[in-house]
Amino acid sequence: MTWTLMVHGGAGRIDRDALTSAMDAGARAGLAQALDAGAALLAAGGEALDAVQAAVEVLEDDPHFNAGRGAVLTFDGQIEHDAAIMDGRNRNAGAIAGIAGTRHPVALARAVMEHSPHVFLAGRGANVFSREQGLEQIDPDWFVLPERRAQLAKMKADSDWFDVDMKYGTVGAVARDAAGHVAAATSTGGVTGKRWGRIGDTPVIGAGTFADDRACAVSCTGSGEFFLRESVAREIAARMRLAGETPAQAAATVLAGVRAMGGTGGVIVCPTSGDPIWHFNTLGMYRGTVSATTREVAIYGDEG
Repeated sequence: MTWTLMVHGGAGRIDRDALTSAMDAGARAGLAQALDAGAALLAAGGEALDAVQAAVEVLEDDPHFNAGRGAVLTFDGQIEHDAAIMDGRNRNAGAIAGIAGTRHPVALARAVMEHSPHVFLAGRGANVFSREQGLEQIDPDWFVLPERRAQLAKMKADSDWFDVDMKYGTVGAVARDAAGHVAAATSTGGVTGKRWGRIGDTPVIGAGTFADDRACAVSCTGSGEFFLRESVAREIAARMRLAGETPAQAAATVLAGVRAMGGTGGVIVCPTSGDPIWHFNTLGMYRGTVSATTREVAIYGDEG
């Protein structure tokens, strides 16, 4: 069995007119570093679960993406991180929502999976659990970037304040290790101006994140409200496992359902055999893939 890793940094209205050369170069460098982090583990015989966490942690530290330090702000100007991780070997999973202060939200999601009797923790309790587990804590102000404050101010000046269809920066990774096991991890700051403790698809197992050795690993990015309603990640896995569809067929069919409801976005899918694929119905998606023999980083819809 050959190892493989795929990452994404969000999908949306991403084209060459929307990004400066510096933004383009910075995003590509971040995706490449994430691939390097995960590939180093997989090439050494490491597990898919460790690889997806390592890749996502790199993207959480990169301000080009809407996760970790680059997270968008809530309507009240706060940071609320969501993340999830899942192991395809036994479908163990961990997820967190509405947390602040933990440097790597994906690490907290894994701690929930491995060191608690639960799958999903949120808010204050999740923050307490993070400190009890000894995870790295950082002042919430470290996560807040000036450009995110400017984005929030611009949005609040608009009567249509909810960013439901424009800028998606969720990050994620899927991998298959040399033993044939798959894993997925996803992390996000949500959407600019979110209110009332809003939670999207990212931390919801089966919606934004899913891994099952019987089929594949999936990480999603896009219109969270629609991805939740379509249970996108598990729907793709179910169509592959039960209907025998290829990853490309399943992803296209499920995202067509999302589009029919009014949502857009993208997915990365790593099957237990065969090559991983990405599929998106937006202008672009920050993405990259690596294996022992291939490597690619792309942003725009006409690449790859």
